[in-house]
Amino acid sequence: MNWNGGIDAGSRGADRASGSYRVTSTETEVAVLFADVVGSTRLYEILGDNQAREMIVSCVDLMREATERNRGTVIKTIGDEILAIFPTCDDAVNGAAEMQQDIGARPELTVQGQHVAIRIGCHFGPVVLENRDIFGASVHTANRMTSQAKAGQVVLSADTVNRLSPEWRAVSRQIDVTAVRGLQEEMELFEVLWQTEDATSMLPSIEMATRQGRRPRRVRLRYLGREYLLDDSKKELTMGRAEENDIVIKGTLISRLHAKIEASRDKFLLIDQSTNGTFVTSQEGKEAFVRRDSVILQGKGMIGLGKLPEANATDAIRYQLEE
Repeated sequence: MNWNGGIDAGSRGADRASGSYRVTSTETEVAVLFADVVGSTRLYEILGDNQAREMIVSCVDLMREATERNRGTVIKTIGDEILAIFPTCDDAVNGAAEMQQDIGARPELTVQGQHVAIRIGCHFGPVVLENRDIFGASVHTANRMTSQAKAGQVVLSADTVNRLSPEWRAVSRQIDVTAVRGLQEEMELFEVLWQTEDATSMLPSIEMATRQGRRPRRVRLRYLGREYLLDDSKKELTMGRAEENDIVIKGTLISRLHAKIEASRDKFLLIDQSTNGTFVTSQEGKEAFVRRDSVILQGKGMIGLGKLPEANATDAIRYQLEE
């Protein structure tokens, strides 16, 4: 394979001496990515065949260019969809983000006031390269990630997220689990927040609902009808699956010692110590995500261990800073 020039043309050859053909296959590990235009049938209904086709070709061209800029290879295009491979997961996510950005930046890709959107799915795993095509379970898994994505989303498998740089992992969050053909166990789905404003809102350094000049004295937490208070008399509270935590929460996404809150210099820090990270949602709806890092709690809101807290959930961890 030549990452800058596509797959080596010699992957299938003819044995001329015997008059027979033989297939040469190569096994390797790559990031497999599918991207397709959402609602293409609607485009044909509204615009007609020629204009709709031109718009879809424009989208496919932009997806191809973003792939090639990020060391990827487009294996094939199928109507409104591309199948591509990348040598690393960061290359794939960089390419996916650029696809979304490039299509979103084109005002001509708008129909009846609604911008054309794409959805993207990616999985890292072994594939067989053969005759300028790829085969294997990883291709089906990547396709499954794409089918679970909504317009404007980039959905990744856990195997992809685990190989990302810390910067991309910091803006990836688990959104669901799904069954995949050929696998007995369900797979975790992650969304990577490629938008600049969304990614910024997920970074650990963000301070939510900042109120200057007012010093919080304590933080009050509520979980399943019980209250917990951090103040000068108790400066640390732990949360997790193990029974020795102050707040014990069971679940497959929750680590034994998942997170803790510490009182430190007039601030209350939520410190994540888990595998799947911790989510904090403010009353205003702003989100922060931390994994092996910390975030400053301010105002009031909810905490989710391993997943986003749901607003109406009776078992959500609710917090409120008090002066």
